Amino acid sequence: MDQAVSSAVTISLPDGSRREFDGPVTGADIASDIGPGLAKTALAMRLNGEQADLSLLITEDADVAIITRQDEDALELLRHDCAHIMAEAVQELYPGTQVTIGPAIEDGFYYDFARDEPFTPEDLDDIEARMREIVARDEEIVREEWDRDDAIVFFQSKGEDYKAEIISDIPQGETISLYRQGDFIDLCRGPHLPSTKKLGDAFRLTRLAGAYWRGDSNNEMLQRIYGTCWRDKKELKTYLHRIEEAEKRDHRRIGREMDLFHFQDEAAGMPFWHDKGWTIYRELQDYIRRKLFVGGYQEVNTPQMVDRTLWEKSGHADKFAEHMYQVESEERTFAIKPMNCPCHVQIFNHGLVSYRDLPLRMAEFGSCHRYEPSGALHGLMRVRSFVQDDAHIFCTEDQITEETVAFTNLLLSVYKDLGFEEVEVKFADRPEVRAGEDHVWDKAEQSLLDAIKATGLDYDLNPGEGAFYGPKIEFHLKDTIGRSWQCGTLQVDFVLPERLDANYIGEDNARHRPVMLHRAILGSLERFIGILIEHHAGRFPLWLAPTQVVVATIISDADDYAEDVCNQLRAAGIRAELDTRNEKINYKVRDHSLQKVPALFIIGRKEAEEGTLSVRRLGSKDQTVISRQEAIDAVLAEAQAPDAA
Repeated sequence: MDQAVSSAVTISLPDGSRREFDGPVTGADIASDIGPGLAKTALAMRLNGEQADLSLLITEDADVAIITRQDEDALELLRHDCAHIMAEAVQELYPGTQVTIGPAIEDGFYYDFARDEPFTPEDLDDIEARMREIVARDEEIVREEWDRDDAIVFFQSKGEDYKAEIISDIPQGETISLYRQGDFIDLCRGPHLPSTKKLGDAFRLTRLAGAYWRGDSNNEMLQRIYGTCWRDKKELKTYLHRIEEAEKRDHRRIGREMDLFHFQDEAAGMPFWHDKGWTIYRELQDYIRRKLFVGGYQEVNTPQMVDRTLWEKSGHADKFAEHMYQVESEERTFAIKPMNCPCHVQIFNHGLVSYRDLPLRMAEFGSCHRYEPSGALHGLMRVRSFVQDDAHIFCTEDQITEETVAFTNLLLSVYKDLGFEEVEVKFADRPEVRAGEDHVWDKAEQSLLDAIKATGLDYDLNPGEGAFYGPKIEFHLKDTIGRSWQCGTLQVDFVLPERLDANYIGEDNARHRPVMLHRAILGSLERFIGILIEHHAGRFPLWLAPTQVVVATIISDADDYAEDVCNQLRAAGIRAELDTRNEKINYKVRDHSLQKVPALFIIGRKEAEEGTLSVRRLGSKDQTVISRQEAIDAVLAEAQAPDAA
């Protein structure tokens, strides 16, 4: 009797109820016990908070939640299984192909393959069709535990040298898990679906790419196949529409069409800004500059290149050495700055700072350079040369909350002005590799948590993603088509002031360490402009548009009047262009629409005689005839930046 009692298992469910079982039980058993509907839809389970296979035997009391397609964390599970099914399809269609690594990623999955013959886009159709066959077969997915050395021998015998190499990196003697579905078997920690049919049909293979084995350019090049997978066809359709929209909005294509910027090999990852692109850049920078002035910031400028010893003191040389450009001169090593913070501490340290001077808000549009591998470069979104709207707030511990609230209010007002209404906030705590003692991190994390709670903002946790010197708040923007972009940050730093010996004189006339708040709103101006281009599809609000008005003539008799109107606009500060080309007006309208010009003032003989203008706005087929002054006044009002309106 005692033995029967000791083998009983109590399962606690998310709704607070409990179920008693006479002995060990699987997740599948629990789902069946709850009801046939759940047994049919169950994909996996959360066992004491961790995902696990439904087939796993539970031998002691536990908290269990059954995962179905409705659960958000089902997505990663589905995508990982989709990667395995794709690998099985590839090996069935192209025998001798080696599978290497295939994780789930944001919005989908990929798998890297070693194959002599390159895949083609047409192959993706065949692979996807075979994947659907495998799903229809309803192959059972079974977890097997193997001895490490046996697994190495097994994969070597199959010609899977890459997989054998991965297993060789696992400590000797350790038991590993393999998953088998049909004739396909792969190394994996799991969990997985009970069978291939559970995947459903909401998946699509999307593209091909090259990838170095283990991300090292010294290794051989593999072939990567990307795909996407969702919980149902509606989600898949929404995603594919978003991708289609993203291609239309690609900032690189729009940048070419609008003549904003270009890149070339002689300065890889470093944009060449053309007149119109630089106009957007300056308008955005001036707008932020005005907001900072109102917010009580002082603007500084620090050297582009600093002796390496400063970066060693700050700790950046250890953390960022591989990303820093370095120069030898007069037997000294200089580093082109990858960030501004150590230089701002030098300004803070130049002279005595009193507690009465705090908080001291120091801003810089600092030009920074970081080495990024060529394969990671992506238009304005990932560059080697960039400018940050960087600032550092030197304050006391008691001022952290007040400064955080003020900063978040400033940041949210900027995002709203720039057309971003939806902002997600995340709290990122200590990373695995960091500077500073744990007790310092404890204090910094608690200070920032108290501050973010004082803002009243909802936030999610982003474990382990804090900055090198301290925890941070991340601000993620949602763009027009639903993509998330992490831009703004606020970091609480107790470490750098200590390393660089920053002090202020307190009310007690003793020296004290300031707290350093690292903060940015846009982040990299280059990247943010790329985001703006894609968010607005190049159709900037009039105040930010590089060309705000084009005055276009229908007949040459109207040229003098059109020139007079254009000059009046320019005198009023409007960025206006004159188009008196000997072209049909429909051609001119189409041309300037492609250039995303917000307003066209169209002038024919009647307008010239009556002193009126025919106004056509971007995206509209309608034209409104109004007086010259009324049209100019309307544009002037709209051309005011939001902070000045």
